[in-house]
Formats: sequence, structure tokens, C-alpha cells
Amino acid sequence: MTRWTASLPMYNVTPEHAAWWRSLLSDSLAIVARASDLGDITIGNAPAGELMSHWRRKDLLLSQTCGYPYRMLGLANDVHLIATPIFDAPGCEGPRYRSVIVVSAQAWKRGAKTLEACRGLRAACNGADSHSGMNALRHAVAPLARDGRFFASVLWTGSHAATLRALTSGAAEVGAIDCVTFALLHDSHLAPFDGVQTIGMTASAPGLPLIASRALGEEQADVLRDALDAALAADPERARKLRLRGFARLAGEAYAEIETFANTAAQYGYTELR
Repeated sequence: MTRWTASLPMYNVTPEHAAWWRSLLSDSLAIVARASDLGDITIGNAPAGELMSHWRRKDLLLSQTCGYPYRMLGLANDVHLIATPIFDAPGCEGPRYRSVIVVSAQAWKRGAKTLEACRGLRAACNGADSHSGMNALRHAVAPLARDGRFFASVLWTGSHAATLRALTSGAAEVGAIDCVTFALLHDSHLAPFDGVQTIGMTASAPGLPLIASRALGEEQADVLRDALDAALAADPERARKLRLRGFARLAGEAYAEIETFANTAAQYGYTELR
């Protein structure tokens, strides 16, 4: 019997959000199980630090990735693009999103109220393979960089929440946060993010895609897409808590914009966030 695994690792910003995402996933897969004979399905947790290998699993029924590994690191060659969520958050337009550019309270008081005024500050970034934290910020900074440099240093934090903590602790002064993550964290009223100031947003790009292994057939992929729509509609309150309005069915080529961000920065000679 075929066995499948599924997880939604990208927007579990609090334990409560993780539970709501797991509930949505469970309901979606229950609909899939009734509509298609796929065999056993296990809802698991994506291993921290090993997401690329997780996303390339042959038995992956559903997960969520970032547009950067999907387009720039070859993941598109290994997976089905199932859908792109549509969120209700400042910075989102349909299935597109932006990054919120933020500075620490101390940097704000010293006059860092525009991106250009952030020259020479200490940046924080969740990861080098992140569109929202790295690629979008690199694209925004590139026209302002001099000799391939803009920031005094870059601290790699591992997550957007950790980037915000770095700003509040004084370990860094500026960063870019996925606008959906930023909105969900604000909803949770977490005190450690008090004092962080928004100074702008990056250009928009297609949101974080839901993916499945290419071992899944095309008809089964369509069943999965329909199941996501049905599960979302079945619980409006859960959708509200997740700021989730729907799912768009984009073509994979829509994510070429992610590469355009990188290419534009390279034209300015700014190939690394620094």
C-alpha cells in the first residue's frame, strides 16, 4: 500500500497557529482520502534544518515551501505546484506578498526611517535561501549599495521571529519580515516585538507555494486542490485566524519573478546581502 506524508511548516508562528494549520491539513486530507484511493497518509512535522530533503521526498503528499528554493534551488523540477495561498494581511494582493522592512527602536530614534538611512546598520536575516528575508531585501537595497556593500554586517538568525528578537535585543538593527508572518505575530500580541518600527515594504512576488511530489498523479493533484478549497470553506473562523482567504492556482512560471529579483540585484553588482 502507498504511504504518504504531509506537513505545513512555513507559518507556524505560534503553537496556536501550528494547531490551526494542522487542523486545516487534516480536514483537507480527510476529503482527499474519501475522494481518491491514495493509501495511508501521515501528518508529520518537517525536520528543522532539513527542509530541502523533506520537500524532495517521493512520498510527499503536501507541504509548503518558499519561492526561492522552488525557483532558484531547483525544487520546481521535483514537485507539483499545487496552489498558492491568498492571505488577508497588509502587503498581500491576491496570491502575492511583500516583506515588511523593519528597524529596531534604537535605530528609529537615531533617524533610520527610510531604507537609505539604514546604510551602515547591522542587518538580520532568517536565511540565505529565503525570498522574503534575503532575496527581496537584497533587491530593495541593490540600487543603494556601494561597491557591493550596504550593511555593516548581516546576522543569520534562522527564522523571522528570531530576526525580530535580534532587533529587540540590540543584536541587529534592520531586517525584512514576510508580511504574513508579521501580521500573524502581531495577532498573537507577543511582547518581545514591541518597539520594532516599519519603514517600508519590498516589491511584491508570488506567495509561498504548496507543493507535492511528482509521484502524485495529475488527477490526484486536482483532487488535492479541490480538497483544500473545501476544507477552507468549511471553517470560516479557522480561516480568519490564519488570515487565509483562498488558494490560487498559479503556473510554475509565475515564480520566475523570484529569479528576476536576484538578477536585478546582480545588475547593480549586489549579489550578496552584505
